[in-house]
Amino acid sequence: MHDLSSSVFAVAAVRVSTEKQGRDGDSPEDQLDKIERFALARSIHIKERFEFLESGSKAQQPMQRAIDYCKDPKNNIKFFIIKSIDRFTRGGSRMYEDLKEQLDSCGVTLIDTYGVISSEKVNTLDHLGFKYKWSEFSPSKKTEILEAERAKDELRDIMTRMVGAEIRYTQMGYWMRQPPFGYLSRKVDTSNGKRTILAPYSKEAKFMRKVFELRATGLYSDKQIADELTEQGFKSRTFILRDKYDRSKFIGERGGRPLTAKDVAEYVRKPIYAGIICEKWTNDIPIRAQFKGLVSIELFNKANKGKWTIVEDGAEIKLLKRQPVERYLNKRGTKVAEFAYRKVIACPDCEHSLLGSASKGKMGKYYPAYHCNKRGHYFRVPKQEFEDTVKAFVKNIKLTPEYIEAVTKAVIDEWDKRQEEEQSKRVDYDGRIKELQKQAEGIINKIKILSSEIAIKSMEDELVKIDAQISVLRTEKGNKAQDEPLNIRTIMGNVKYFMEHLEELLLQQSNPVAKAEYFGLLFNKAPTYDEIKYGTQNPCQLTGVNELFKLKSFKSSELVTPRGVEPLIFRMRT
Repeated sequence: MHDLSSSVFAVAAVRVSTEKQGRDGDSPEDQLDKIERFALARSIHIKERFEFLESGSKAQQPMQRAIDYCKDPKNNIKFFIIKSIDRFTRGGSRMYEDLKEQLDSCGVTLIDTYGVISSEKVNTLDHLGFKYKWSEFSPSKKTEILEAERAKDELRDIMTRMVGAEIRYTQMGYWMRQPPFGYLSRKVDTSNGKRTILAPYSKEAKFMRKVFELRATGLYSDKQIADELTEQGFKSRTFILRDKYDRSKFIGERGGRPLTAKDVAEYVRKPIYAGIICEKWTNDIPIRAQFKGLVSIELFNKANKGKWTIVEDGAEIKLLKRQPVERYLNKRGTKVAEFAYRKVIACPDCEHSLLGSASKGKMGKYYPAYHCNKRGHYFRVPKQEFEDTVKAFVKNIKLTPEYIEAVTKAVIDEWDKRQEEEQSKRVDYDGRIKELQKQAEGIINKIKILSSEIAIKSMEDELVKIDAQISVLRTEKGNKAQDEPLNIRTIMGNVKYFMEHLEELLLQQSNPVAKAEYFGLLFNKAPTYDEIKYGTQNPCQLTGVNELFKLKSFKSSELVTPRGVEPLIFRMRT
């Protein structure tokens, strides 16, 4: 037991959770004044003062730095004085006991100005003249533990009330966080009390509007937009940096940097700039904010170019993200027109897709070729020779009249079947219009008996929405009536022509990529170059219509007949 009447050294530690609490509530000055009066009354000299502006519920406790100071023997600290246990920690009994045991291990006594923590020690074997570690205890320990748990429970209650209210008001369309660039927070009187909304900050809003406008034109890259606005004076917001251990101390600033291309892409995808809130507290469901955005929804959609789209469906808001194409569906490289056949015809050695490139000769001339040289073998054919081989292959193909008629009939039958299914799915415009008209009549009847202006205004808004939906349905109905159905037989006349003149379809296309894709439709699996070049005596089976052979099986006698040297066909579509 320490003698409090003797002159000893002590540490005074004070803590507040937030800056606001430090200004308006239990400030560090108030705590320190109470501790110094307590120490003065007991002839204790305060050797060092620690002030912490940080939550006491974190795993890394702010008081740890003060405790580490006490552990140093040269500081000769005997007491660690706090105002109360909840200012020491809000981490509960486990955290409290851990911190106090660290002080006990270096001979420092923790005391509070309220007298909850007692320095008295009781030895249960004192009457026998013995003492063990387990026989000595502090009578106030249970009270201290209960107070530590109470402080933790109080923190939970405070955070539940505060965060719960913020979540609820966010879901109602108000703003509870720091304002994004271009906005500032503003308190307004609402039917829900004084609430926070976002308002344009003229100094920043002009830049944000310009970002969306330039992006929507499609004429500028993100880097060009960033460079342009930086020249016009764009600077990001500056933020105060605080000391890691003492949040009341300023150590510098962060921000004030120019706009970058990454920033542009980040800004335009945020729906808050269109007056739509979509975040964790709304369960990632977009809701209309209680304030206007900096840009319209139409401009937001144009600036995002389909990657993000806000869709208004009556009172419902949807935020749609364009789904990336699955890797196995993405035909990477097939749009390279110069080497269009490289994904259609395979290497004869490894049967993998070919590559295409132009190598530079000694005289500086480029020699384009299809090749495969990355799998332990070498294959290379000049581009002109490769495409001449494809032409020779195509010229040797001819379809019999019987096969053409069979394919034509199968396609028409499938078309008619699908048209019947489509007809059954057509929208019943008259039925939907009548249903909306009944809803409008019901609203009008309700308005007649209402007396509240707010309720009447709400009903009138709903009536306007229904009128707009009826107008849209009538317009769609009129457009549908004017649409002429496609004549499949006219289309099949063109298809039949190209089946009789395959060379025009496969060789005379102006688009080399389309030419290669039509050629690829002849095969189930990409044929190798040697198979195209040399050929066999097997019958050739060709079709570019995938579903035909699910409808009808054809005899080999109805299919292709050779002309001249027949091409290799055992890989072709069956």
